[in-house]
Amino acid sequence: MKRLCLNIAAFLVFTNLNAQNGYILKGDVSKVKEPIVKVMLSYYFNGTSTEDSANVVNGKYELKGKLIEPTLARLRAIYKVDTSLKIKRAISYKKDMASVFIENSNMSANSVDSFSNLTFVGSKINIEYKKFNAYTQAISDKMSNLSLAYNELYKKKDEVGMKKIDEDFDKLDAEMRAKQKEYVLANLNSPIVMYAFSNYAGYTLNADEVEPTFLKLSKVVRESVSGKEMAEKISTAKKISIGKEAMNFTQNDTAGIPVALSSLRGKYVLIDFWASWCGPCRQENPNVVAAYGKYNTKGFTVLGVSLDQPNAKQKWMDAIHQDNLTWTHVSDLKFWKNEVAVLYGIQSIPQNFLIDPNGKIIAKDLRGEVLNNKLAEIFK
Repeated sequence: MKRLCLNIAAFLVFTNLNAQNGYILKGDVSKVKEPIVKVMLSYYFNGTSTEDSANVVNGKYELKGKLIEPTLARLRAIYKVDTSLKIKRAISYKKDMASVFIENSNMSANSVDSFSNLTFVGSKINIEYKKFNAYTQAISDKMSNLSLAYNELYKKKDEVGMKKIDEDFDKLDAEMRAKQKEYVLANLNSPIVMYAFSNYAGYTLNADEVEPTFLKLSKVVRESVSGKEMAEKISTAKKISIGKEAMNFTQNDTAGIPVALSSLRGKYVLIDFWASWCGPCRQENPNVVAAYGKYNTKGFTVLGVSLDQPNAKQKWMDAIHQDNLTWTHVSDLKFWKNEVAVLYGIQSIPQNFLIDPNGKIIAKDLRGEVLNNKLAEIFK
């Protein structure tokens, strides 16, 4: 199961409908039982996160803005705090949040009982978004059920059961991508075709696999802002494919001393992208520690590249010590904009690249037993 920390970016589509006018979103939450005092709206576009909010007055709220392209946005309810409760109410993704495609038009969102159970009108693209979700719903439901089962097994530390679910999830993931590709090819003129394609391409896209489908999209779509962004991702993916020479970089270690990837030539190097705040990364660290301990004296090393946040150097260093990561670590503490992560097109972590002594990429995304098996093959 690909348990990742993701750079949560709403995938985008192309259109220029009413681009000059902006949008107005009017909402009604008067029928929701719990008192809502504010509604948050957030979305990510072309490398920039945007967040807005509106106070709820007499059960109504209004949000205004202007989009370059229609965007998948998230609405979230903020409730009046009940000071009598000793335990703070947990956010429910099913009741307190809603994902909608907004565009530059007049839109309305009327919540029926819970906040997320809303009637959303005024965005034609949102209708297409719902159709796409319906097209893949059956597989999505199976994935959700597997995730719930995995979490229960994780609590019980049932390694055998978790491994079986991992295998089942990988099969479903392949089914989902095939279904998404099927939708793209059957709906090349859909206003959300770029969004559907982005889902199919995934966070660790394979350029050879997805580029032929990308080139079937219309020139208008490919030359939109989101289309150009995807073209750039595909270009980067080509540079980091297996068999290519790893792009050199230099970044400071924990002591502020510059370390170049090229300085490690002559060894097998695992470039390991991670962060102290990334749960899946921390869970994977013991596997990397074991591999390092077993093969370090044979010509294998690790270069950790952290996507920790600005002003979080201490958290980064604490995680290194807590997880016993005794190899070299570098970071510029720029979060997802870490310059090495941008160079390598990193959109999710943990992610890694295995480099041979000549500096060529020979494997990617090696985790758990897969990493150990690959190194055993090399150093047999």
